This record gives sequence, structure tokens and C-alpha cells, in this order.
Amino acid sequence: MRFTKMHGAGNDYVYVNCFDQPLPADAPELARRMSHRHFGIGGDGLVLIRPSEVADARMQMFNADGSEAEMCGNAIRCVGKYLYDHGIRRQETLRIETGAGVLTLELEATNGKATRARVDMGEPILEAARIPTTLPGSPVVDVELVVDGKSFQVTCVSMGNPHCVIFVEQLSDELVLGFGPKIEKHAAFPVKVNVEFVEVISPTEVRQRTWERGSGETWACGTGASAVCVAGVLAGRTERKILNHLLGGDLDLEWQETSNHVFKTGPATEIFSGDWPQ
Repeated sequence: MRFTKMHGAGNDYVYVNCFDQPLPADAPELARRMSHRHFGIGGDGLVLIRPSEVADARMQMFNADGSEAEMCGNAIRCVGKYLYDHGIRRQETLRIETGAGVLTLELEATNGKATRARVDMGEPILEAARIPTTLPGSPVVDVELVVDGKSFQVTCVSMGNPHCVIFVEQLSDELVLGFGPKIEKHAAFPVKVNVEFVEVISPTEVRQRTWERGSGETWACGTGASAVCVAGVLAGRTERKILNHLLGGDLDLEWQETSNHVFKTGPATEIFSGDWPQ
């Protein structure tokens, strides 16, 4: 099976072109094996680039633990780059079918290669039951969540997948690695949750670290960065347009007041390709 390793701001996945190859028989098991950073290729998960009946292509993704995810804002930029660079869809505007609906990408190309993409992430979901979370409020803004005796003020947003955003004075391993996995599996989140810890630098600039549901800490999370943009406005901490610094690079975010859509712009990079033994 031919594969390509790509990353968006350090959020790395293994991509398989299913336009030219059959779908894997057991995608969850393949994701676990390929994603292993010691015994596999290494990555935050597996992305299948598939034909679509309603868009230019379909993105189906699996986390490193084999669980299927609805969407990834960094992975979708890489899907757009792959379609463009490999001649499957040689157009700078693309519509990609995901588990969170059909999203539109605007590619930036240089010397015949896509380097960046602006993604219309759609409207944030703020109703508690649809995120889903059992925490009080709808929207859930600055609500107390107690984990192992420690109190957090959390704001919950879905960008097609669930996010719990926590604004902190200073980012630390204790927060991300210590409390991230506990919050991910907290009873308040029926389908688990992605956890964003955010340090506010200014009303237009933040720093984010993410504990990603099913993958652990990732170097970037595009849906998470979008959720942070929304949560910052709801909690009165940031403006609608921000620069977000993640471990793997920077993303530009805007939650438009007129359309209610979140727009995210960032890089997409191809690393290498190879053959996975069947």
C-alpha cells in the first residue's frame, strides 16, 4: 500500500490515496500499526483520501488508537495539498467531505505546489447537548469542572468534534500531560473530548497546547484552534481575529460576526512517501 506522510503545523498523519488504491480491510487496526512511533511510520493517525459523491474528495480519519474522528483542521489542509499537488483535483478551491460535513478550502500555491490553505471551518456548535457535554449552561462558558480536586473554568465548543477550552496563566506539562487525559475521559463528556490549554498573550494572540482525544498531546489541532478562537470571544478574553502559536507552528483564526463561520489559515507540508507491506 502506497502512503504519504504529511503534517499541518506539526500535526502529522499518514495519508493513503484511495482514488488509486482499494480501501484497507481494517482501517482502525491499520491506523494503530501505522501510527506507532517506534514500530510503524509514526503519526497522530491515518487519513484516507477517498472519492466523494457530494464533494471533490472525502476525508476519513482515524486517531492513533484506531478510533474514528469526525474532522481535523490540520489534516484537511494536507488533503487539499495532496489533491492539488498530485493532480487529482488541480484547482485552488476545493470542497472536502468530512464527518463534520462538507468544508471549503482555498489553497495558496507557489511554483505549482500548494503551501498554505484557508479553511472555512463552518459554524461552531454551542448547544451543550450537541457538543456533547453534561456541564450546565448552553453555551457552556467559564463553567467549573473539578478533576482530582483541582478546579478548572472551562468553555465547551464543538467544531464538528468536541472541545474543552481552558484558559490558564501559564502552560505546563503538569496541566497538559497530567490533567489532559483525565479531562478527555471525564464523565461530563459522553464521547470523550479534546482538551485545549490556552495562555493569552494579548487580545489578538494566544499560545495553545492540546491533549487530543485518542492521540495524546499533538503539536497542533486545527479544530481545537478554531474552538479556542470561539471560546476566547465567548469568555471575553480575545477578539474575533487571533494569531495562535502551537507547538508545531502558527495558525491564523477568525470567527466572523457576519457569517458566524470560523476561518483558519495555516501551512501544509508533505514529508515523504513509501510502501507499507500488506
